[in-house]
Amino acid sequence: MQIQDLVKHIKEKKSFLCVGLDPDLDKMPSHLTDSPNAIFEFNKQIIDATHTFCVAYKPNMAFYEAHGIEGHVALQKTISYLNETYPKHFTIADAKRGDIGNTSRMYAKAFLEDLDFDSITVAPYMGIDSVEPFLKVDNKFTILLALTSNEGAKDFQLKQMQSRNKNSIDFEEISLFEQVIKTSQTWSNAHRLMYVVGATQTEHIQSVRNLAPDAFLLVPGVGAQGGSLSQVCKYGLNENIGLLVNSSRGILYASKGKDFADAAAAQAQKLQLEMADFL
Repeated sequence: MQIQDLVKHIKEKKSFLCVGLDPDLDKMPSHLTDSPNAIFEFNKQIIDATHTFCVAYKPNMAFYEAHGIEGHVALQKTISYLNETYPKHFTIADAKRGDIGNTSRMYAKAFLEDLDFDSITVAPYMGIDSVEPFLKVDNKFTILLALTSNEGAKDFQLKQMQSRNKNSIDFEEISLFEQVIKTSQTWSNAHRLMYVVGATQTEHIQSVRNLAPDAFLLVPGVGAQGGSLSQVCKYGLNENIGLLVNSSRGILYASKGKDFADAAAAQAQKLQLEMADFL
């Protein structure tokens, strides 16, 4: 997928909503959990109900890997269904991978080539050689963890450090997450980088946007985690929209009854209508 295709889809839908596909058997409707294909059937009904209101889907790998081979089969069925039935939707493998180069090459092959996701989330803290294999895959995107929405983000990501100013011998104080973005913007194929920035970190989104003015930001944390959509839009929107705002639990588990898909659609539409106002 080309970035202009994503932007066009966003403008057509008046939505930059990403639906997180995190199927938790303990939260899924009881009438589905006894099915041998419970995870895929749940995902399929959620996708069919919400595709009108969103532009992206983000399966979180943990919710599939926890079920071994059955979970992997459900993931394969889910991404195949998305690519075949709703090919305009941007797909994100929320895998949070990141390892030495030859291992990253295998992760890139597995998710971006074999499963054919449009993008993958990657932890950047092993540096350039751990990220380059993902960036080398044509027409695919790498989404670096920059500033996450969890409580522990402050343990490392917000730590202050010295960084040399460009074209200067002077140093400045910046946060570690800012250094990650600043450095990654110098890498080959940096135009295929996106960044994860938590919606609960709105006071830092403007800094992220200053460092990566053209990049898309994947923003989790709106809804169940308490992030503010208006604040995200205030600081994060750019000329090409530049935002994918994710909601998972607030949509997936709006109901535990047989109306779960209709309830999910209502929550997705609610967010879409709010996004349309900002666009």
